[in-house]
Amino acid sequence: MRTIETDVAVIGAGAAGLSAAIAAAEKGVQVSVFEKGKTTGGTGNMGMGLFAVESRHQKLRQMGPSKEDAFRVFMEFTHWRVDALLVRTYIEKSADTIEWLESMGVEFLEPMAYFPGGWPTWHIVKPGGGPGCAANMFKKMTLYAKKLGVQFYFNTPVKRLVKEKDKITGCVAENQDGEIMVKAKAVIIATGGCGNNPHMIKQHTGLEWGKDLFSFRVAGIDGDGIRMAWEIGAKPTKITMQLIYIMPGEVHPQLAEAFRQPHLLVNLKGQRFINEGIIFNSTFVANAIFNQPNKIAYMIFDENIKQHMENVGFDFIHVPFPFFKLNNFEILIENCFKRGIKDVIFICDSIEELAEKTGIDMDGLKEQLEKYNYYCEKGFDPDFNKNTRYLRPIKKPKFYAGKLALGGYGSLGGISINYKCEVVDKDNQLIKGLYAAGTDANTINADTYVFILPGNTMGFAVNSGRIAGENAAEYVKK
Repeated sequence: MRTIETDVAVIGAGAAGLSAAIAAAEKGVQVSVFEKGKTTGGTGNMGMGLFAVESRHQKLRQMGPSKEDAFRVFMEFTHWRVDALLVRTYIEKSADTIEWLESMGVEFLEPMAYFPGGWPTWHIVKPGGGPGCAANMFKKMTLYAKKLGVQFYFNTPVKRLVKEKDKITGCVAENQDGEIMVKAKAVIIATGGCGNNPHMIKQHTGLEWGKDLFSFRVAGIDGDGIRMAWEIGAKPTKITMQLIYIMPGEVHPQLAEAFRQPHLLVNLKGQRFINEGIIFNSTFVANAIFNQPNKIAYMIFDENIKQHMENVGFDFIHVPFPFFKLNNFEILIENCFKRGIKDVIFICDSIEELAEKTGIDMDGLKEQLEKYNYYCEKGFDPDFNKNTRYLRPIKKPKFYAGKLALGGYGSLGGISINYKCEVVDKDNQLIKGLYAAGTDANTINADTYVFILPGNTMGFAVNSGRIAGENAAEYVKK
């Protein structure tokens, strides 16, 4: 068996692992990174940017929130069910992390909120052309890491940790030539969660991928780090999914936007269950859909509303896909059907046909439509207080329905850490030399992603990676 000796071994080269490697190397220790795939960035390459408060960009534009406001909002949102000291440490570090990244050549757009009422904490990487622009950041971070002497071992997954008594002494990796014994004084786990492991997702969340969950599945994100940590006695935490709602299948983004507007949203019983005016908040809407029959819902509009979207425009503009009007609707629908996307979008000449095709209870839908159209005529929604401007009756054929289901960006949580990103065991005692960062240890969101402070998943990954790397380096020196 080949042997590699290093001060700090980092498992995973995604947002958290790359940040951890750089932070540790800056402290003057030897760092080796073992990556299951063939490149750096991991799931982060699909992202756009990260959270920060009181960054120089926000201060220049006199944007909130302050660190104190962000901490208060975060803790109240999670009902104080999360580690307050870890949240505080993360928030305090976030502004400095932006400057840290800029020192590597990373550039950011003006901070922004994701939806109305949210805080402008999202620092999107330049050039900010939508999902995937954060890959530019990871390229620059990788170049900087190599300049610092960080050694990368790609296509080299770690199989297990090595523990002697109460401390970690390394890990065992594997490549095409066989197993590798990695002797290390500290190990940092940053493997990105278990978003590509349907069995693990169902076991810990009850959601069945492909049936009632259609989340992103990134190759290699299989829960390896969580499993290895648990095997040597790390304290488990609850694993959740970072839920959003989506249209299943690869529906064109502009077409999907037509069904992400404040029209009529019903469940399989034909009943409304939210104020559709919050449809821009994909996390809250996902929570509501989670509680509906079969965990699905249908967004419904008629010909008049379709023409309104074509002529006047969308009510809500979603940041990743800034479409302002509905264009080429028929062509997009036809292309959707040609690609074999079925049972997602329905076009019908009558409400009866729509109910039959979607499986919505016909009597329930008719009763709900009668009530809803009455609310539209009177200009008041006594059920959910929907904004009057969004109350548009559904009367004129054709009738359109889009299926909405649960999606997600991946898992959250699994490994228990403290505010230094040190892993603890079931008795809350430190496992010396073991650290975890990013999604594997993201327990700061309780049961719902803190959507009102956007950029939190990548923000926590990068900042917790820095924290883990710095503390691992200090541990090695001692």
